[in-house]
Formats: sequence, structure tokens, C-alpha cells
Amino acid sequence: MKYQAPLRDMRFVLHELFDACGHCERLNNGLDRETIDGVLEEAARFAAEVISPLNRNSDEQGCQLVDGRVSTPEGFREAYQQYVDNGWASMTGPQEYEGQGFAQLISASFHEMLMAASLSFRIYSGLTEGAVLALHRHGSESLKRSYLGKLVSGEWSGTMCLTEPQAGTDLALLRTRAQPQADGSYQVSGNKIFISGGDQDLTSNIVHLVLARLPDAPAGVKGISLFLVPKFIAADDGTPGARNALSCGALEHKMGIKGASTCVMNFDGAQGWLVGEPNQGLACMFTMMNDARFQVGLQGLGIAEAAFQGGLAYARERLQSRALTGPVTPEKSADPIIVHPDVRRMLLTQKTLSEGCRMLAAYTAMQLDLEHGDPQTQGRQQAGRRAALLIPIVKAFFTDVGQEVASLGVQLHGGHGYIREWGMEQLMRDSRITQLYEGTNGIQALDLVRRKVLGDNAAELGALIDELTVHVEAAASQSALREMAGALGQRLAEWRALGVEVVEACQRDAQEIGAMSVDFLAYSGYVLLGGLWLQAAMRADAALAEGTDEPAFYRAKLQAADFYWRRVLPRASGHRESLLGGAHCLMAMDEAAFSF
Repeated sequence: MKYQAPLRDMRFVLHELFDACGHCERLNNGLDRETIDGVLEEAARFAAEVISPLNRNSDEQGCQLVDGRVSTPEGFREAYQQYVDNGWASMTGPQEYEGQGFAQLISASFHEMLMAASLSFRIYSGLTEGAVLALHRHGSESLKRSYLGKLVSGEWSGTMCLTEPQAGTDLALLRTRAQPQADGSYQVSGNKIFISGGDQDLTSNIVHLVLARLPDAPAGVKGISLFLVPKFIAADDGTPGARNALSCGALEHKMGIKGASTCVMNFDGAQGWLVGEPNQGLACMFTMMNDARFQVGLQGLGIAEAAFQGGLAYARERLQSRALTGPVTPEKSADPIIVHPDVRRMLLTQKTLSEGCRMLAAYTAMQLDLEHGDPQTQGRQQAGRRAALLIPIVKAFFTDVGQEVASLGVQLHGGHGYIREWGMEQLMRDSRITQLYEGTNGIQALDLVRRKVLGDNAAELGALIDELTVHVEAAASQSALREMAGALGQRLAEWRALGVEVVEACQRDAQEIGAMSVDFLAYSGYVLLGGLWLQAAMRADAALAEGTDEPAFYRAKLQAADFYWRRVLPRASGHRESLLGGAHCLMAMDEAAFSF
């Protein structure tokens, strides 16, 4: 299966919906359109020609652990070296450490390309970028001097070491210990599991960010600290020095992303250094975690785009049966399956969910940029609130979409989708992990309801709905969009009322927090995408009225928006009815009654 980045749609999102050049100027990091488009074109070439060809073999070959050392699939080392040499690794790094400081609005498009081309390959570099964020924001000057530049360049990689056999999401159960030493360092001892990139042969050093407890730490999550524990301790000249007391004990045997090493890591009194303040490790780690959750959302989007491209190519080529209205290609033995309404339903579902998520990813990336880069304090605070509300939706909704669209890719191929040759079943296996890691989607839904909606009595949710309502009112003045705008306006009013209902129900009964959360997140995702599709339709309608030289592109946008609000947005009603069903029907049954 060949992947080609959807550059035209990416340019539409960046320049026509969100004014990427103006956004970069606001961040005092001005990039003109020619530069942005040039970066995207080169990124697309790299993804298609260098990374995408690795995907099939990485799944077949996987990673190997021999004599305590992990080797990645054939071609990964050479491709990673190109990734570093071409400057892609430093794209988002801070400029004071030789990074390029690109806005997330721009870099997210490249990262989506990597996810679509080979999710296994992207996992290694994605966690390094998160480690850069955490170290840059919380690390001491000494640690930054020794490690940050090599991480930014990609010469060294980073990991995030949270999970233990008995402690997944519940980090209060964490047991890894850090013993203070006379020289100011710590001896870190414990076992971590599910560590992506815990060992590999791509980089000369691996910098682990490890959650552990100090001897006098209070119980629970308030007693967790963050430590930098390198595979090789940095020497004075900046090269990897002494080998640290840590090792990869095993590779996990997984259903997908087999080209990404997922390691059991053993820390046996390994030398490490505190990052941030004692017992504040969770706050430091969440700097990395929030970026990781956004990146996981992009993984779902990348998988969805790859599955859509595969499904579309197959539907155009596969001859099967005749169109219901009569032969479309009478000179052939049968018509291509793209003429059949149900195939169109699947393709349009793939297309509108993928492109809708791309719009929401760009909008969220803007908030993440502004949270730290807006010149005004008020702007930074406002963007921070908006990003906090959106991140759990992006992580959970996008990865649910990725799995659904990959499944539709299998379905579109019929029996061929179930075998390895066409690549669809690999996409479905690879995407499944995205719904689980960095906090399962159920945990994301709890976070959305408990911390974000209940946390401010739905105030930020209301502000987001107000913003979308402005677009609805503008669209209502365009005759071609009046019906769509009216329908979406009703959904926004319903969403606002539902937010109030969620707050009141959860205040009455704490069980409602868990009972409502998954459906509320899904409802929110579908309505958010509806709002963005309306904005896309407004832009397309205006372009056609102006006399564009790409009428087919903009007509397709209007038609896709029409399909979304007629055939996909109605799913929100089912989620609304479900969450209003209450917690009682979930909790009433005695545990023993679940027996068979």
C-alpha cells in the first residue's frame, strides 16, 4: 500500500481555515506561505519515499532482543539517520538549543504524515519530543546543558517510564524507588513495563524520564518525583560515557506496531537526577503527557488517512457487480465498486471523519501554541483552558475514529482486507493500541467530565459553544448553507443544555461521572467536527462564489460537509440518549449476577 500526504487538504486547513501565516506571526515566529508549503512538500516526499516503504517489513520482521540489545527492523536505522540529518528531529525543539521552533500548527501536519506512513517508526521520535518539552520546562540548567541539545537534534532519544506491572493508570500504586546520593544524584531501582523505545539501535544514547518515589515521600500520587536516567551517562565532552545500571529485560509480544520496541525496563540502582521539585513528578510528567496525548490523537488521524487512501484506491480498481442504475463501464466485465451506494457510504464516512479530525487537530495545535507563545497573558491563559478541554477529546475521539476507519478499510476490501497483502489488517492492528496508551479512552472521558466540565461548571465548554455559534450565525446568511447551519445551531444548543445536565447529574450522584463520560466525549467530538465542517463549507461556498480555478475541490468540500451533517452527525443523538439513561442501570446488578 502506498501513502501520499493529502497536501491539498492540509493547505486548505492551514491557510484557508486557520491562517497559518498570521498565527505564526502572532507567535513572533513568522513563516510565509511559500515556506510553509515548501516544508510540507518536502515532508510529504520524505514520508512517501523514505518512511512508507518501511511499514510492511517492520510488521513482518519486528524488533529483536539479543544479548540484552534491541535491534529495529531493516531500514529503520538508515531512515532515522536521514530524519536527523534533514532536520526533521529538531523541527519543534527550542531555538536556544538549536531547535527550529516550528509552531505545532505546522509540525502537526508532518507528524500526521509520519503516523500514516509508519506508526512504528514515528513512535521513537514522538516520545523524544515529549522528553524535550519536560526537560526544557522543568530540568536544571546542568541537565539541560548535558542532555537537551542531543535530544533536540535527535542524536539521542527519550522515553517516558510510568507504567509498572501493578500500576497502570493508578500511579498511586507506583513502587520504583530513588535513593539520594552524596553527589546530588539518585539511585533509581524498579521495573517498568510497556516502555516504547526503551531500547533500540537508532541512537547512541537513550534518556529515560522515570517516575519514582523518594524515601520520605508521602503516600499516593503526591509522593511521586521525576528523574532523568540515561542509558549512558553524559561525559564532560557531551558524548555517551559510562553505561548505567539499567537494561531491557524483555520485549512485549504485541498485536501491532511491531516495528516499535515496547520494553520491560529494569533499573538496578541506576544513576539518575531529579527533574523539577521533589514530589512534583506528576506535574512535570504531565507536560510530556499532554503532548503525548495530542500526538496519539494524530496517530489515530494518520491511521485513518492511510486506511481511507487504501480503501479509495481499491474501490476505484476492484470490479464487482453492476451499478443499481445499470452498467457504468459496459466495456468491462463489471463496474468498479465505487459506484455502489454502500461503498460510497463507507468511503464518505472515512473521508469526512479523517478530514474533520484534521481540522480539529489544527485548531487544537493552535491552542497549544498560544498557551505558551501568545504575547498576552490573557491570551495564554485562555488558550490553556481551551487546550485542556480539547486534549482528551482529541486523544480519545481521534483514536476511536482511527480504529473505525481502519475497520471500514478492511470492509471495503472484502475478503482481501482480512489478509496481509493489502495492508488493511495491519492498520487495524496498529491502530488498536492508540485507544489504550497514554490513558485509555475511558480515562480520557473521565478527565473531560470530572476535571474539565465539572471543574469549572462547564464554563469553558460554554465559551467554545459561543465561538462555534458565531460561525453558525454567519453561515445562516448564506442560502446554500442555511439548512446545515440551522441543524448545527440546534446541536450546539443541545450540547450546551447537555453540559448543564451532566454537571447537575454528577453533582447528585458521583457514579454519573463514569456513567456519562464516554458518551459525552463522543457526543462532543461529533458536534465539534460538525462545527468545523460548517466552517469548511462556508469557505468552499465563498471560493466558488469568487470564481476559483479549483471548482471540483470546493464542490467536494460542500458535498462532504452535507454528507457529514446528514449521515454522521446524527450519531450524536444516540450518545445523548445513552448518557441520559443514567448510572443506575450500570450499577444495579449485583456483581455475582455477572457470572455465567
